[in-house]
Amino acid sequence: MGVFVKAVKAVAEENRLRALMALRGGELCVCQITELLALAPSTVSRHMSILNRAGLVQSRKEGRWVNYSLIGLEAESEAAKTLSWVIDTLSETEQIKADEIRLREILKIDREVLCKKQSPCHAKGSGYYSFAPLIPAGPRWPRD
Repeated sequence: MGVFVKAVKAVAEENRLRALMALRGGELCVCQITELLALAPSTVSRHMSILNRAGLVQSRKEGRWVNYSLIGLEAESEAAKTLSWVIDTLSETEQIKADEIRLREILKIDREVLCKKQSPCHAKGSGYYSFAPLIPAGPRWPRD
């Protein structure tokens, strides 16, 4: 039951749900997920780490990029069943449809450009990050 509880806790957060749904189309790097969610890279990394520990995603390092993909849905694991439930439930929601449109635009941007935008500014020794998305965010899920 421990795996199931971890998976359910992991999907109990809007940004993690949006990240999972974005990964349906295939592997994404952290910079692409960061751009989609319009969050700080460290926040996205923390969310992805939680999803990874819950067994919902897997990571692969490629040079300086960390890529994430969904676990295989054909497995009969509790995590795979949880992931299937999430995908079936959220596929047609307004937020996910807006994210799909936005992700298509994000995938047109070179990863180098995204990575540089999300790295500390080097001009004049500034330690600040630029988190403003290159592509405006779509609608947000309504709060209950």
